[in-house]
Amino acid sequence: QVQLEESGGGLVQAGGSLRLSCTASGRTFSAYVMGWFRQAPGKEREFVASIAWTVGTTSYADSVKGRFAISRDRAKSTVSLQMNSLKPEDTAVYYCAAAPRIGNSVPRYDYWGQGTQVTVSS
Repeated sequence: QVQLEESGGGLVQAGGSLRLSCTASGRTFSAYVMGWFRQAPGKEREFVASIAWTVGTTSYADSVKGRFAISRDRAKSTVSLQMNSLKPEDTAVYYCAAAPRIGNSVPRYDYWGQGTQVTVSS
């Protein structure tokens, strides 16, 4: 089992920044790929970014490239998502997730956090 807990969501004006964090615990989470997804009201959950825990390889959705950055801190067992130049369309519940292999589809991810709300006002 892998346990994930997100923090850092909130309300921000367009153009602003937020930093989300995900604390991981449980057995062998270091063997996983860590991802961030988001789900806006009435929409499907979508991939945002991922990072391989051991080698640090990253992947991003086209909609966030150049604005968001995913990173991990092995010592603190956390994965972070730095979000800059936020837009109203970034408003969603953001979820941290863990998968055994690289991928950007929801079914690939076995473990999920509870989610944290990000609201970007225009």
